[in-house]
Amino acid sequence: MSSDFQKPVIGFTCGDLNGIGIELIIKSLSNSEILNICTPVVFANSKALNFYRKGFPDINISYNIIKDFSKLSNKQVNIFNCWEEEVAITPGTLNETGGKYALLSLEAATEALAAGDIHALVTAPIHKKNIQSETFKYSGHTPYFKEYFAANDVVMLMVAENIKVGLVTEHIPVLEVANAITKEAIISKLRILNGCLKEDFGIDKPRIAVLGLNPHAGDESLIGKEEETIIKPAIKDAKQTMLVFGPYSSDAFFARGQHENFDAVLAMYHDQGLIPFKSLAIGEGVNYTAGLPVIRTSPDHGTAFDIAGKGIANHESFLEATFKAIDIVRQRNGFAEARVNPLRRMSARLIANAVDE
Repeated sequence: MSSDFQKPVIGFTCGDLNGIGIELIIKSLSNSEILNICTPVVFANSKALNFYRKGFPDINISYNIIKDFSKLSNKQVNIFNCWEEEVAITPGTLNETGGKYALLSLEAATEALAAGDIHALVTAPIHKKNIQSETFKYSGHTPYFKEYFAANDVVMLMVAENIKVGLVTEHIPVLEVANAITKEAIISKLRILNGCLKEDFGIDKPRIAVLGLNPHAGDESLIGKEEETIIKPAIKDAKQTMLVFGPYSSDAFFARGQHENFDAVLAMYHDQGLIPFKSLAIGEGVNYTAGLPVIRTSPDHGTAFDIAGKGIANHESFLEATFKAIDIVRQRNGFAEARVNPLRRMSARLIANAVDE
Protein backbone atom coordinates (compact mmCIF):
# COMPACT_ATOMS: atom_id res chain seq x y z
CA MET A 1 0.00 0.00 0.00
CA SER A 2 1.25 3.47 -0.85
CA SER A 3 2.33 5.71 1.99
CA ASP A 4 0.70 8.71 0.28
CA PHE A 5 -2.66 9.13 2.00
CA GLN A 6 -3.40 12.58 0.57
CA LYS A 7 -5.66 10.93 -1.97
CA PRO A 8 -6.57 7.47 -0.72
CA VAL A 9 -8.06 4.76 -2.90
CA ILE A 10 -11.59 4.06 -1.65
CA GLY A 11 -13.48 0.92 -2.68
CA PHE A 12 -17.26 0.60 -3.00
CA THR A 13 -19.33 -2.56 -3.09
CA CYS A 14 -22.55 -2.46 -5.11
CA GLY A 15 -24.75 -4.15 -2.51
CA ASP A 16 -27.90 -5.97 -3.61
CA LEU A 17 -28.25 -5.42 -7.37
CA ASN A 18 -31.99 -4.84 -7.00
CA GLY A 19 -31.63 -2.39 -4.11
CA ILE A 20 -30.53 1.25 -4.04
CA GLY A 21 -26.78 0.62 -3.74
CA ILE A 22 -25.71 1.46 -7.29
CA GLU A 23 -27.99 4.50 -7.37
CA LEU A 24 -26.27 5.78 -4.24
CA ILE A 25 -22.85 5.18 -5.79
CA ILE A 26 -23.75 7.07 -8.98
CA LYS A 27 -25.17 10.02 -7.05
CA SER A 28 -22.30 10.15 -4.57
CA LEU A 29 -19.49 9.86 -7.11
CA SER A 30 -20.99 12.10 -9.79
CA ASN A 31 -19.62 15.20 -8.07
CA SER A 32 -16.25 15.77 -9.71
CA GLU A 33 -14.93 17.24 -6.46
CA ILE A 34 -14.88 13.73 -4.99
CA LEU A 35 -11.97 12.94 -7.30
CA ASN A 36 -9.94 15.66 -5.58
CA ILE A 37 -10.02 13.82 -2.26
CA CYS A 38 -10.01 10.14 -3.22
CA THR A 39 -9.67 7.65 -6.06
CA PRO A 40 -12.92 5.64 -6.20
CA VAL A 41 -13.08 1.98 -7.22
CA VAL A 42 -16.53 0.43 -7.64
CA PHE A 43 -16.61 -3.36 -7.41
CA ALA A 44 -19.44 -4.33 -9.74
CA ASN A 45 -19.94 -4.46 -13.49
CA SER A 46 -20.10 -1.60 -15.98
CA LYS A 47 -23.37 -2.88 -17.44
CA ALA A 48 -25.00 -2.82 -14.02
CA LEU A 49 -23.92 0.79 -13.47
CA ASN A 50 -25.13 1.77 -16.94
CA PHE A 51 -28.51 0.18 -16.19
CA TYR A 52 -29.07 2.52 -13.24
CA ARG A 53 -27.28 5.45 -14.83
CA LYS A 54 -30.10 5.71 -17.38
CA GLY A 55 -32.33 6.89 -14.57
CA PHE A 56 -30.17 9.99 -14.09
CA PRO A 57 -30.01 11.75 -17.47
CA ASP A 58 -28.73 14.95 -15.84
CA ILE A 59 -25.77 13.26 -14.15
CA ASN A 60 -22.48 13.37 -16.02
CA ILE A 61 -20.07 10.70 -14.83
CA SER A 62 -17.32 8.85 -16.68
CA TYR A 63 -15.87 5.44 -15.83
CA ASN A 64 -12.53 3.74 -16.23
CA ILE A 65 -13.03 -0.03 -16.46
CA ILE A 66 -10.24 -2.11 -14.93
CA LYS A 67 -9.49 -5.76 -14.27
CA ASP A 68 -6.37 -5.11 -12.21
CA PHE A 69 -5.04 -2.20 -10.21
CA SER A 70 -2.17 -1.39 -12.53
CA LYS A 71 -4.75 0.39 -14.74
CA LEU A 72 -6.16 2.54 -11.94
CA SER A 73 -7.06 6.10 -12.97
CA ASN A 74 -6.84 8.99 -10.50
CA LYS A 75 -9.00 11.20 -12.70
CA GLN A 76 -12.07 9.00 -13.13
CA VAL A 77 -14.34 6.66 -11.22
CA ASN A 78 -12.88 3.18 -11.67
CA ILE A 79 -15.07 0.12 -12.16
CA PHE A 80 -13.47 -3.18 -11.22
CA ASN A 81 -15.47 -5.71 -13.23
CA CYS A 82 -16.35 -8.57 -10.88
CA TRP A 83 -18.34 -10.47 -13.52
CA GLU A 84 -18.76 -10.36 -17.29
CA GLU A 85 -22.07 -12.10 -17.97
CA GLU A 86 -25.39 -10.36 -18.62
CA VAL A 87 -27.47 -10.09 -15.47
CA ALA A 88 -31.22 -9.45 -15.28
CA ILE A 89 -31.66 -6.52 -12.89
CA THR A 90 -35.16 -6.06 -11.45
CA PRO A 91 -35.17 -3.08 -9.05
CA GLY A 92 -37.22 -3.60 -5.92
CA THR A 93 -37.30 -7.40 -6.26
CA LEU A 94 -35.96 -9.71 -3.58
CA ASN A 95 -34.43 -12.61 -5.45
CA GLU A 96 -31.38 -14.88 -5.66
CA THR A 97 -29.73 -12.74 -8.35
CA GLY A 98 -29.49 -9.70 -6.12
CA GLY A 99 -27.74 -11.66 -3.40
CA LYS A 100 -25.43 -13.61 -5.71
CA TYR A 101 -23.86 -10.56 -7.31
CA ALA A 102 -23.78 -8.60 -4.06
CA LEU A 103 -21.55 -11.39 -2.73
CA LEU A 104 -19.30 -11.37 -5.81
CA SER A 105 -18.79 -7.65 -5.31
CA LEU A 106 -18.15 -8.04 -1.58
CA GLU A 107 -15.64 -10.86 -2.04
CA ALA A 108 -13.64 -9.00 -4.71
CA ALA A 109 -13.61 -5.79 -2.66
CA THR A 110 -12.58 -7.58 0.53
CA GLU A 111 -9.73 -9.30 -1.30
CA ALA A 112 -8.53 -5.92 -2.58
CA LEU A 113 -8.81 -4.44 0.92
CA ALA A 114 -6.76 -7.27 2.41
CA ALA A 115 -4.14 -6.93 -0.35
CA GLY A 116 -3.79 -3.20 0.25
CA ASP A 117 -5.01 -2.29 -3.23
CA ILE A 118 -7.58 0.00 -1.61
CA HIS A 119 -7.15 1.99 1.61
CA ALA A 120 -10.75 1.69 2.82
CA LEU A 121 -14.06 0.13 1.80
CA VAL A 122 -17.58 1.58 1.77
CA THR A 123 -20.20 -1.17 1.59
CA ALA A 124 -23.60 -0.63 0.00
CA PRO A 125 -26.57 -2.34 1.69
CA ILE A 126 -27.13 -6.08 1.32
CA HIS A 127 -30.21 -8.13 2.14
CA LYS A 128 -29.17 -10.46 4.93
CA LYS A 129 -31.38 -13.32 3.73
CA ASN A 130 -30.85 -13.52 0.00
CA ILE A 131 -27.05 -13.17 0.23
CA GLN A 132 -26.81 -16.38 2.25
CA SER A 133 -24.77 -19.09 0.52
CA GLU A 134 -22.17 -21.75 1.19
CA THR A 135 -19.53 -19.03 1.50
CA PHE A 136 -21.64 -16.40 3.30
CA LYS A 137 -23.42 -17.59 6.43
CA TYR A 138 -23.33 -14.39 8.45
CA SER A 139 -25.94 -12.06 9.93
CA GLY A 140 -24.38 -9.11 8.14
CA HIS A 141 -21.19 -7.36 7.07
CA THR A 142 -19.76 -6.98 10.58
CA PRO A 143 -19.32 -10.70 11.44
CA TYR A 144 -18.16 -11.36 7.87
CA PHE A 145 -15.28 -8.90 8.18
CA LYS A 146 -14.50 -10.06 11.70
CA GLU A 147 -13.91 -13.62 10.51
CA TYR A 148 -12.20 -12.70 7.24
CA PHE A 149 -9.62 -10.53 8.98
CA ALA A 150 -9.32 -12.88 11.98
CA ALA A 151 -10.17 -10.12 14.45
CA ASN A 152 -10.56 -11.26 18.06
CA ASP A 153 -13.52 -8.95 18.41
CA VAL A 154 -15.10 -5.93 16.70
CA VAL A 155 -17.64 -3.27 17.58
CA MET A 156 -20.51 -2.15 15.39
CA LEU A 157 -20.19 1.60 15.90
CA MET A 158 -22.77 4.11 14.69
CA VAL A 159 -21.23 7.52 14.10
CA ALA A 160 -22.77 10.96 13.60
CA GLU A 161 -21.71 14.54 14.19
CA ASN A 162 -23.06 14.63 17.75
CA ILE A 163 -23.23 11.01 18.88
CA LYS A 164 -21.38 7.69 18.65
CA VAL A 165 -23.06 4.47 19.78
CA GLY A 166 -21.38 1.06 19.94
CA LEU A 167 -23.08 -2.28 20.59
CA VAL A 168 -22.22 -5.23 22.80
CA THR A 169 -24.57 -7.51 20.82
CA GLU A 170 -25.61 -6.93 17.22
CA HIS A 171 -28.05 -8.87 15.06
CA ILE A 172 -29.32 -11.51 17.47
CA PRO A 173 -32.86 -12.19 18.73
CA VAL A 174 -33.89 -10.25 21.83
CA LEU A 175 -34.48 -13.60 23.55
CA GLU A 176 -30.73 -14.30 23.34
CA VAL A 177 -29.44 -10.88 24.41
CA ALA A 178 -29.23 -11.44 28.18
CA ASN A 179 -27.16 -14.62 27.80
CA ALA A 180 -24.77 -12.82 25.46
CA ILE A 181 -24.08 -10.04 27.96
CA THR A 182 -20.98 -11.12 29.88
CA LYS A 183 -18.29 -9.25 31.78
CA GLU A 184 -15.69 -10.39 29.26
CA ALA A 185 -17.77 -9.22 26.29
CA ILE A 186 -18.32 -5.76 27.77
CA ILE A 187 -14.65 -5.28 28.62
CA SER A 188 -13.62 -6.43 25.14
CA LYS A 189 -15.99 -3.98 23.47
CA LEU A 190 -14.83 -1.15 25.74
CA ARG A 191 -11.18 -1.79 24.89
CA ILE A 192 -11.91 -1.73 21.17
CA LEU A 193 -14.09 1.36 21.48
CA ASN A 194 -11.50 3.20 23.57
CA GLY A 195 -8.70 2.37 21.11
CA CYS A 196 -10.86 3.29 18.11
CA LEU A 197 -11.77 6.68 19.54
CA LYS A 198 -8.08 7.43 19.99
CA GLU A 199 -6.66 6.01 16.76
CA ASP A 200 -9.52 6.56 14.32
CA PHE A 201 -11.19 9.69 15.70
CA GLY A 202 -8.28 11.52 17.35
CA ILE A 203 -9.76 11.72 20.87
CA ASP A 204 -6.88 11.60 23.36
CA LYS A 205 -8.85 10.73 26.51
CA PRO A 206 -12.23 9.37 25.42
CA ARG A 207 -15.11 9.28 27.89
CA ILE A 208 -17.39 6.29 27.40
CA ALA A 209 -20.85 5.81 28.90
CA VAL A 210 -22.21 2.29 29.42
CA LEU A 211 -25.95 1.60 29.41
CA GLY A 212 -27.69 -0.91 31.62
CA LEU A 213 -29.51 -3.90 30.22
CA ASN A 214 -32.74 -3.74 32.20
CA PRO A 215 -35.29 -0.93 32.67
CA HIS A 216 -33.96 1.72 35.08
CA ALA A 217 -30.58 -0.07 34.94
CA GLY A 218 -32.02 -2.84 37.11
CA ASP A 219 -33.18 -0.58 39.98
CA GLU A 220 -30.59 -2.13 42.30
CA SER A 221 -31.55 -5.70 41.31
CA LEU A 222 -35.31 -5.15 41.60
CA ILE A 223 -35.64 -5.48 37.81
CA GLY A 224 -32.92 -7.93 36.85
CA LYS A 225 -29.49 -8.58 38.30
CA GLU A 226 -27.22 -8.18 35.27
CA GLU A 227 -26.22 -4.64 36.24
CA GLU A 228 -24.96 -5.72 39.68
CA THR A 229 -23.41 -9.06 38.71
CA ILE A 230 -22.02 -8.32 35.22
CA ILE A 231 -22.09 -4.73 34.02
CA LYS A 232 -20.85 -2.91 37.14
CA PRO A 233 -17.94 -5.34 37.67
CA ALA A 234 -16.98 -4.89 34.00
CA ILE A 235 -17.02 -1.11 34.36
CA LYS A 236 -14.96 -1.32 37.56
CA ASP A 237 -12.25 -3.35 35.82
CA ALA A 238 -12.30 -1.12 32.73
CA LYS A 239 -11.86 1.99 34.87
CA GLN A 240 -8.32 0.90 35.63
CA THR A 241 -7.22 1.88 32.12
CA MET A 242 -10.12 3.87 30.62
CA LEU A 243 -12.57 6.65 31.42
CA VAL A 244 -15.74 4.57 31.65
CA PHE A 245 -18.98 5.51 33.43
CA GLY A 246 -22.33 3.89 34.20
CA PRO A 247 -24.40 1.86 33.97
CA TYR A 248 -27.08 4.34 32.96
CA SER A 249 -30.79 3.78 32.43
CA SER A 250 -31.08 4.12 28.66
CA ASP A 251 -34.39 6.01 28.56
CA ALA A 252 -33.39 8.75 30.98
CA PHE A 253 -29.84 8.87 29.61
CA PHE A 254 -30.90 9.93 26.13
CA ALA A 255 -33.99 11.88 27.18
CA ARG A 256 -31.84 14.14 29.37
CA GLY A 257 -29.19 14.60 26.71
CA GLN A 258 -26.50 12.90 28.79
CA HIS A 259 -24.93 11.43 25.65
CA GLU A 260 -23.63 14.94 24.91
CA ASN A 261 -21.24 14.60 27.88
CA PHE A 262 -19.49 11.55 26.43
CA ASP A 263 -17.43 10.71 23.37
CA ALA A 264 -19.27 7.42 22.86
CA VAL A 265 -21.99 5.25 24.36
CA LEU A 266 -21.88 1.46 24.67
CA ALA A 267 -25.37 -0.05 24.39
CA MET A 268 -26.18 -3.62 25.32
CA TYR A 269 -28.25 -4.53 22.25
CA HIS A 270 -29.20 -3.37 18.77
CA ASP A 271 -32.42 -1.40 19.26
CA GLN A 272 -31.33 0.04 22.60
CA GLY A 273 -28.56 1.83 20.74
CA LEU A 274 -29.88 2.37 17.23
CA ILE A 275 -33.31 3.79 18.04
CA PRO A 276 -31.91 6.77 19.98
CA PHE A 277 -29.01 7.09 17.52
CA LYS A 278 -31.30 7.42 14.52
CA SER A 279 -33.61 9.73 16.45
CA LEU A 280 -30.95 12.08 17.83
CA ALA A 281 -28.16 12.03 15.27
CA ILE A 282 -27.32 15.38 13.71
CA GLY A 283 -26.39 14.94 10.08
CA GLU A 284 -26.23 11.58 8.36
CA GLY A 285 -25.28 8.46 10.30
CA VAL A 286 -22.50 6.06 9.37
CA ASN A 287 -21.95 2.44 10.38
CA TYR A 288 -18.26 1.82 11.16
CA THR A 289 -16.68 -1.51 12.08
CA ALA A 290 -14.26 -0.72 14.91
CA GLY A 291 -11.50 -3.18 15.80
CA LEU A 292 -10.52 -4.29 12.31
CA PRO A 293 -6.99 -3.86 10.94
CA VAL A 294 -8.70 -2.35 7.87
CA ILE A 295 -11.26 0.45 7.43
CA ARG A 296 -14.86 -0.28 6.52
CA THR A 297 -17.85 2.07 6.63
CA SER A 298 -21.41 1.93 5.34
CA PRO A 299 -24.59 4.04 5.35
CA ASP A 300 -26.94 3.51 8.29
CA HIS A 301 -29.84 2.12 6.24
CA GLY A 302 -30.83 -0.93 4.22
CA THR A 303 -31.57 -1.90 0.62
CA ALA A 304 -34.82 0.12 0.40
CA PHE A 305 -36.42 -2.15 -2.19
CA ASP A 306 -39.59 -0.03 -2.05
CA ILE A 307 -37.87 2.90 -3.79
CA ALA A 308 -35.15 1.08 -5.76
CA GLY A 309 -34.89 2.13 -9.40
CA LYS A 310 -37.01 5.26 -8.91
CA GLY A 311 -34.08 7.65 -8.64
CA ILE A 312 -35.31 9.13 -5.35
CA ALA A 313 -32.98 7.42 -2.87
CA ASN A 314 -31.19 9.89 -0.59
CA HIS A 315 -27.43 9.43 -0.94
CA GLU A 316 -26.36 11.68 1.95
CA SER A 317 -25.60 8.83 4.39
CA PHE A 318 -23.63 7.00 1.69
CA LEU A 319 -21.67 10.15 0.90
CA GLU A 320 -21.00 10.70 4.60
CA ALA A 321 -19.76 7.09 4.84
CA THR A 322 -17.32 7.93 2.03
CA PHE A 323 -16.08 11.07 3.78
CA LYS A 324 -15.74 9.17 7.06
CA ALA A 325 -13.66 6.45 5.39
CA ILE A 326 -11.32 9.10 3.97
CA ASP A 327 -11.09 10.87 7.34
CA ILE A 328 -10.21 7.66 9.17
CA VAL A 329 -7.54 6.72 6.62
CA ARG A 330 -5.89 10.08 7.20
CA GLN A 331 -6.38 9.94 10.97
CA ARG A 332 -4.83 6.47 11.22
CA ASN A 333 -1.89 7.57 9.13
CA GLY A 334 -1.37 10.60 11.36
CA PHE A 335 -1.75 8.51 14.51
CA ALA A 336 0.94 6.10 13.33
CA GLU A 337 3.21 8.96 12.25
CA ALA A 338 2.89 10.64 15.64
CA ARG A 339 4.07 7.47 17.35
CA VAL A 340 7.12 6.86 15.20
CA ASN A 341 10.38 7.26 17.11
CA PRO A 342 10.92 11.08 17.13
CA LEU A 343 14.60 10.72 16.15
CA ARG A 344 13.68 8.60 13.14
CA ARG A 345 10.95 11.06 12.22
CA MET A 346 13.38 14.00 12.47
CA SER A 347 15.97 12.19 10.35
CA ALA A 348 13.39 11.48 7.66
CA ARG A 349 12.39 15.15 7.53
CA LEU A 350 16.03 16.30 7.34
CA ILE A 351 16.63 13.95 4.45
CA ALA A 352 13.45 15.17 2.71
CA ASN A 353 14.47 18.81 3.21
CA ALA A 354 17.97 18.10 1.86
CA VAL A 355 16.46 16.53 -1.27
CA ASP A 356 14.12 19.53 -1.76
CA GLU A 357 17.06 21.94 -1.49
